[in-house]
Amino acid sequence: MIDVKLIRLITGEEIIAEVVDWQNGVITVKNALVVIPQQGQIGFAPWASVIDITQPEIALDMKHVIYSVAVMADVVEQYVKLFGDELLVTPSKQLIL
Repeated sequence: MIDVKLIRLITGEEIIAEVVDWQNGVITVKNALVVIPQQGQIGFAPWASVIDITQPEIALDMKHVIYSVAVMADVVEQYVKLFGDELLVTPSKQLIL
């Protein structure tokens, strides 16, 4: 299962990214998208658009992070659709009646 988080940076940017590692004051993410507010909705754009795609991980010093929180399930689902087979998709819970 992937760990997708919303990360608020001291620059004011909010990014949604897959957290790969989190230790020693550094959070390592990949497939980062910047959140773009639009009239009552939100959009997404690549956050680091010119990085080497063969090395997609970005290390962020935690002193530049204000907070990191879980993302709503429907946003995670959209995120997974954007990145396709790179991510593991787990089925949602269904009740048997």
